[in-house]
Order: sequence, then structure tokens, then C-alpha cells
Amino acid sequence: MTFTDYVFEKSRNLEKTAVIDKDKISYRKIYGSINYISDLLRKKNCSKKDSVLLVSDNSVFFIEAYFGIIKNGSICVPINPNISENDIIYIIDILKIKLIFCQGKYQSKIKKLISENTAIYSEESIEVSENTLILDNSVDIKKDTALIMFTSGSTSKPKGVMLTHYNLMYNTDSIVEYLHLTGKDRVEVVLPFYYCYGTSLLNTHFKCGGSIVLNNRFMFPQTVIEDIKKYNCTGFAGVPSTYQILLRMTNLKDSKMPSLRYVTQAGGRLPEVFILELCEALKGIDIYIMYGQTEATARLSYLPPSQIKSKLGSIGKGIPGTELMVLNKKGIHAGIGEVGEIAARGGNIMKGYFNDEEETKRVLRNGFLYTGDLAFRDEDGYIFVVSREKNIIKCAGNRISPKEIENTICSIKQVVECAVIGVEDDILGEAVKVFIVLKAHNNGIDSKYIIDYCSKRLPRYKVPKYIRFLSSLPKNSSGKVLFKKLKHI
Repeated sequence: MTFTDYVFEKSRNLEKTAVIDKDKISYRKIYGSINYISDLLRKKNCSKKDSVLLVSDNSVFFIEAYFGIIKNGSICVPINPNISENDIIYIIDILKIKLIFCQGKYQSKIKKLISENTAIYSEESIEVSENTLILDNSVDIKKDTALIMFTSGSTSKPKGVMLTHYNLMYNTDSIVEYLHLTGKDRVEVVLPFYYCYGTSLLNTHFKCGGSIVLNNRFMFPQTVIEDIKKYNCTGFAGVPSTYQILLRMTNLKDSKMPSLRYVTQAGGRLPEVFILELCEALKGIDIYIMYGQTEATARLSYLPPSQIKSKLGSIGKGIPGTELMVLNKKGIHAGIGEVGEIAARGGNIMKGYFNDEEETKRVLRNGFLYTGDLAFRDEDGYIFVVSREKNIIKCAGNRISPKEIENTICSIKQVVECAVIGVEDDILGEAVKVFIVLKAHNNGIDSKYIIDYCSKRLPRYKVPKYIRFLSSLPKNSSGKVLFKKLKHI
């Protein structure tokens, strides 16, 4: 049984709506196209050792190709269509890609990067097959790779995270369990499917027989609220910037969304002031603060909605079936309040990085995934992330986490977003530099206002030395802030 067989085990013949993308598309229609793609790959002699590239925005085409590739037992490799041509060439080369599913709008870009021997199929190539038999693909679910997701690496080259069919099944089951997902749930999706958080929305809602609404228009954030109302969505998911924009640039706080049952936030730390604003705006709606990594398929922990205020700022505890802990430098459990590195163990932990044994051994040690995130546990076992080790600012002998400074500045109502980094300083070693995005009507807030505001609320060594106002923070397509780019602004 492949991961696709597992997901569609009960839904493949249903006339129930699976996707809303202008039109409503049923599970039967989706699965018919998945069968067609699987059959096509089989006829092309694509085996479980072969990687197949997927280049597409969120669309029915992406969904059909994603599940179709995995159903055949081959390895699906979804990539951001807008990454650099050099990165695309690198991925095609190391994986020896010979077949690509590419949305029509990106074909001209991809065709000039490949050889004549590489086949390309677009949405116009996909038909529907009525064959709904589950074939024996001879897949070893715990050993065979189903998905390779590329993340930014410590070097200039992206890292390919190898996830098995079992990894996907395990993480999907866990998320469905703690979010209490059922066939009645319908999620509004703005996160890209080539990002593990976005993929998890697809996996979980299809597994439970729910449905998804595609929204590729977050540049107009008010459309999120409109779609939730129009399509009676029960769920929504976003990264920190998603909620900061919704809270400060839409009428979310005055909107009534009676169908909405829950929202989830992951993909980075949402400043506490925004968490409290979200609680106020979404009274009676379950808010899940979560934590994860691509290397853990998607999810590692969640904070129960009932604890969101009493454990404000926490990422919670491990998801069902996953052990999450804080280890000191000796590799043993850190004491209460002692900062250490978050490590995890469970069936959702990746197989390793493709073709990178050294980096794999660095993060997978003694049966644990070492996340690179620094954190501490409180007396109840709840985990609080301090920072990533590489983001700690070392100023005049003090170790500063950007978190407290960002929380302070974001408490100014005219601030939409802010990011804090350390920059080289001849006297201090590193100095605090902050980048701020303000509302259009900001009441004349300037650098002096920010410094005075921080000086009244923070120790002197945490007060920013440098302040830059930007129209927006540089982000990747998943909405995560690109701190490397900030270093050069």
C-alpha cells in the first residue's frame, strides 16, 4: 500500500466535494486523474527508484500529480516554481529527473533547462481513468521514499529531505487526531503545497474525507475572510506573517465567521501580542499554536487551545506518537528552565537528506532528530523556544534572543511586522538591528519613537542601535521572513 492508497482508502469512489477551486471537484474525479497519472508512469517504466519533478502552483493539477506519482510508487519532488534556474538545474541533475509534471504557465521556463530526453506533462495532458483498482506497487512503506522536499541548506545548495510512505502516514494520523478532523471539515488553503505545512493540509483533509478551498490570492488578504464565509470553511492555517497581515490589514476583528471551528499557526514564532489579538478576534474558535520541521514530515508539537493564554509563547508538547525533549550539550534531559536543544523521536522523522550523508549524520544522532532550536521546559513539561542558535545576538558579552525585542515592538498598534537581527559592531561585537513594517496611517512613528518606546520596556543592551523602515519584509513563497536577505539591507 502506498501513501496515496492509504489516503483514498475510503474516499476514492465518493461524489463528495474534495476541492473547491472556482468549481467543485469530487473525490471520484480527482482519483480518476490520479489513476491516469499512475498508469502513465507505469507505462513509462518509472519505478520506486525514480524521482518525478512537480512544478505547479496550488491547483487541482498539483493534487492529481502529487498523489498520482506517489500511487505509482515513484518519488514525488514538488518544488517552488519561482526558485532560481540554477537551483532547478541542480535538483534535476542530482535526482536524474527524466519526467516532469509542469503547470502550463511554467513550461517555457522549465523547457529551456532540460534535455530532449526529459518528458514534460501539463494539466492539458491529464485525463480520467475509471480503473480504481489498488495495484500492488511492492512498496516497503518504512524504507521507500515517497516524497523529497527541498529546504534551504547551510550551504548554497538546497537540501532534499527524504520522507517515506510511513513518515507521511504517521504524521497524517497524528495531525488528524489532535485537530479532531472529520469529513465535515473544510480548510481554506493559502499555503503552497510544495511547503510541508501546505502539504500536510492536503494530506490530512483528504485522509479524513474533508475538503479544501484553494485561495491563491493572499496578496488581497480580505479574500481569506470572504472565502471562509462563502464556502463555510471550518479551518484555516497560516504562518506568522499570515496572521499579522490579517490582524492589522483586514477587518478580521469585526468579522463574523460562524462556520470557523479552528485555526492553526506554524512556520515560525508568532509574537505574543499577536497571539493575544488573535484570541480576542476569534473568540470561541480553537487556536492551535504548532511547531515542526520538514525533517519531521511537518509537525512535531502543538499547544492545546485551552492552554494558549496560560502557556503563552509555548509550542506545547509533542504530537501524539512523537517524543519531544530538550537536551543539554551532554545529550541528557535539560533541567526545568535550563536552555538546551530540541530533539525529537517518532515515526515522522525523515529517512535522511538525499545524497548528503554528512549532514544527515549531523542532525540524526542516536535515534533523535536534533532540530537546531534552543528552548527550555517549564515545570509542566511545556516547551518554550528561545531562538535558533544561529539567530542568537551576542552583544557586549550578553546573549540576546530577538524574541523579546520583536514582541515589544509588535505591541505598537501601528506595527504590522518586525524582524530583529544582529549586525557586526566594532565595539559591541554585534549590535541589534530592527526592520519594521508600519501601517499606511502610522501617526508619524519614526526611529526616535521606537528607541524611546524600547528604552522604557527593555534593558539598555537590548534597545536597537539601528532601525530600518520597510514597505514589507523579504519573504519566501511560504511567507517566512528571509533573515539572510535582511543581513544585506
